Amino acid sequence: MSDPVPLFQAPGPAAASAGLSDVLAPCLPVVFCGLNPATSAVRDGHNFSSPSNRFWRVLHLSGFTPYLLRAEQERQILDYGCGITAFVSRATKGAAELGPEDYAFAAPEFKRKIEVFRPRKLAFLGKPAFAGLIKSQSFDWGRQAVTFGGAEVWVLPNPSGLNRSFSLLALVTEYTRLRANYD
Repeated sequence: MSDPVPLFQAPGPAAASAGLSDVLAPCLPVVFCGLNPATSAVRDGHNFSSPSNRFWRVLHLSGFTPYLLRAEQERQILDYGCGITAFVSRATKGAAELGPEDYAFAAPEFKRKIEVFRPRKLAFLGKPAFAGLIKSQSFDWGRQAVTFGGAEVWVLPNPSGLNRSFSLLALVTEYTRLRANYD
């Protein structure tokens, strides 16, 4: 993979408070997009660092990585054609702490970021980020009929430890659907 470009930092107080870096490079096959960073991830300095978060395990089990990466190894995800970003850069303990004003503030810079990095696929982790972006709740899991910033859009279940409505097997099944359409 090519060397990563400098980290994207949106202007404004929300970006400054996040303290968590995107893991991006131009033209990646897929970028995984969380709603926003968890305060625990900001404290730890790595995306998806909570021991209860299943992101790294799901990526491995669905075939995106050949072995299980740890949050501290997050930059290695670029070697496998994947990136990580968040729709809203403001860290919170939970999604309920975000409001419509957070989505409205984040949307223009998020769109610019996606247009700059040009991933082929943009995979939203959970419905709230995509719903906040398109201002609609009417969509299913999986590939969407729209593109965003030139990227094909997918909506996958959130692997957060707070989201227990999806078992590990159900998560792996959904992520494997994306992996089967990876190239």
